[in-house]
Amino acid sequence: VLLVESGGGMAQPGGSLTLSCVASGFTFGSYDMSWVRQAAGKGPEWISGISRSGDRTQYVNSVKGRFTISRDNAKNTLYLQMNSLKPEDTALYSCARGWGIGINAKGQGTQVTVSS
Repeated sequence: VLLVESGGGMAQPGGSLTLSCVASGFTFGSYDMSWVRQAAGKGPEWISGISRSGDRTQYVNSVKGRFTISRDNAKNTLYLQMNSLKPEDTALYSCARGWGIGINAKGQGTQVTVSS
């Protein structure tokens, strides 16, 4: 199982970033997928999940209405569109195989820093 994230970087408050995660080593379309973030000095926080076919999504309240999770099973790729970014969104963002307690693999992550 290999999950490789990209797209992180610096953004100003109110700005946008799109994260990508390319999966390999397993049948991507057979798994629910999630995004998890971890801010410095804090524990990991699940922020969003998407079902295998992409027809069901869920978000933590702090990102609901600002972030959009999506997937392209033909490209083995998971996305996270992040709009209206806030300084408190600063964290290492990782994609994960599974949803909730079913998460069983996670990528190395991509850093997102929101600052003026």
